[in-house]
Amino acid sequence: MHISATNAIAGRRVLHRIGKIEAASSWHAANGGGFRDNWRERVLRDLVRKAEEFDADAIIGVDYEIDGGIPVDESGVKLTRIVAKGIAVKLSCAA
Repeated sequence: MHISATNAIAGRRVLHRIGKIEAASSWHAANGGGFRDNWRERVLRDLVRKAEEFDADAIIGVDYEIDGGIPVDESGVKLTRIVAKGIAVKLSCAA
């Protein structure tokens, strides 16, 4: 699976866009000492799985954002998560 933060894949041509996809981490405490190091990797792995479900060759325009905190009434803890977004695409065989 090719992955790019831009709208292109080096040395390849985008044949057509399949559609926007996204994946998110689990919710966790917003002020709990920061994100675990591998959450970004886990979210990207989930994004790749979603692209593979659509028989995509690549994901372009990959971006990460922090989904704003939401308060939990019982505990008063604000929760947040990481969301990865991109566009699943098919690539041509030739550049």
